Amino acid sequence: MEFDTLEILKDLAIILAAAKLLGILVRKLGGPQVVGEILAGLIVGPCVLGLVDYSGFISGIAEIGVILLMFSAGLETDLKELLKTGPVALLIAIAGVVVSVLGGAAVYLGFGFGTADSAMLEAIFMGTILAATSVSITVQALKEMGHLKGRIATAILSAAIIDDVIGIVLLTVVIGFKSPDVQPAKVCINIAIFFLLAIILGFALYYLFKYFDKRWPHSRRIPIFGLVLCFASAYCADAFFGIADITGAYVAGIILCNIKDSHYIERKMDVSSYMIFGPVFFASIGLQTSFDNFNLSMLWFSIALVGIALLTKVIGCGGTARLCKFNNVESLKIGVGMMNRGEVGLIVAKEGLDAGLMAPQFFAPVIILIIVSSLATPIILKLIYSKWPDKQDVETAKVENTK
Repeated sequence: MEFDTLEILKDLAIILAAAKLLGILVRKLGGPQVVGEILAGLIVGPCVLGLVDYSGFISGIAEIGVILLMFSAGLETDLKELLKTGPVALLIAIAGVVVSVLGGAAVYLGFGFGTADSAMLEAIFMGTILAATSVSITVQALKEMGHLKGRIATAILSAAIIDDVIGIVLLTVVIGFKSPDVQPAKVCINIAIFFLLAIILGFALYYLFKYFDKRWPHSRRIPIFGLVLCFASAYCADAFFGIADITGAYVAGIILCNIKDSHYIERKMDVSSYMIFGPVFFASIGLQTSFDNFNLSMLWFSIALVGIALLTKVIGCGGTARLCKFNNVESLKIGVGMMNRGEVGLIVAKEGLDAGLMAPQFFAPVIILIIVSSLATPIILKLIYSKWPDKQDVETAKVENTK
């Protein structure tokens, strides 16, 4: 495939300028920068101004962007904290995922979307988009209120990490079943073999990188080799096991998350991701979003999807927290803290679009969900905490102030 170099330069200049300007604007208004980047794609793309088309080159850059995002997500995973709060957080995460998937699928089927042959698979995929929690907004809100060190925040963060993993695995399974001649047993076996090899080779690669870290501490070759592992893992996952490439990238990040220079690798990855690949990925969501079929039925579907997405996390995560000996207020805080959807939901939606599990017009409801949940979660959290402060955090703050 041939590319027009001048057209590529023009498209990148427009996308990056629009993404940065709108990202700054949305952040100043109190929202997440990613929302501005998505809106930038909507505005400069076919929906509004028509300045940029979704080309093969933009698609390739966006795919690299999502791989780097998932690699960084793996690098930022705190395995020790995850193991520490594991059992309770695992139950909260599983319940949130199950209820969200069922709720999303029910709404999709209730509106009569999907073809007869694949309606159920498409419905489950729509539920999968709702599975993962984005806690970046929740973390910022808790930090501003001084409640980031309590057991509520720990439960939210740990459960969010786990449901991200579950969401990626679920995405892998759903995409694996997309092919009409797929053999369910083979899909499950491939997934099991992949993760078994990931554990075995992961330990070997961890000690190899630990040696590199000791031999050449804080040197650029560590992030470069890390990036090689990321791309190789993404390729092997897709080419040899039929698993989403982002799953391989996420596993590569998990393998390296406990080496001494993991934060150094993440910072180096963030430069490329923040400068070009990340903005292009999020803008590409807007570029692919179509409002051509956004009729009254789609509007009602968007409203229903947003409502069920917020409610299912409160019911699933909050209800399970209550069963795990958290009181009513604490359970409500956990449920509300898990409502926000963001990057992982977008990544899942993008992968589903590429795999033919979702039509482009369904990007609009997903974007509406991300915008509404990003704005609603911190507002509701602040209202709850203002009425029912976390006593543990208040006592901790008093102790720290006396030091």
